[in-house]
Amino acid sequence: MRLLGAAIAVGFGAIGPGIAIGLIGASSVEAIGRNPEASSKIQTFAIVTIAFAEAIAIYTLVIALIIKFV
Repeated sequence: MRLLGAAIAVGFGAIGPGIAIGLIGASSVEAIGRNPEASSKIQTFAIVTIAFAEAIAIYTLVIALIIKFV
């Protein structure tokens, strides 16, 4: 049951950040297409936001490892 709980935690924990990173990427490409002069600012903001979304996935991995080994 612990392995199943860890697998479910990682599975559900990866869905949210995956969708978020896709939406951030699509929005930033669209914004750069509309305003190419601001591409450096948009790219910086997108990278920082993607890093925050990826951190959530790492937190769920840590929680899954705690479930598995404790």
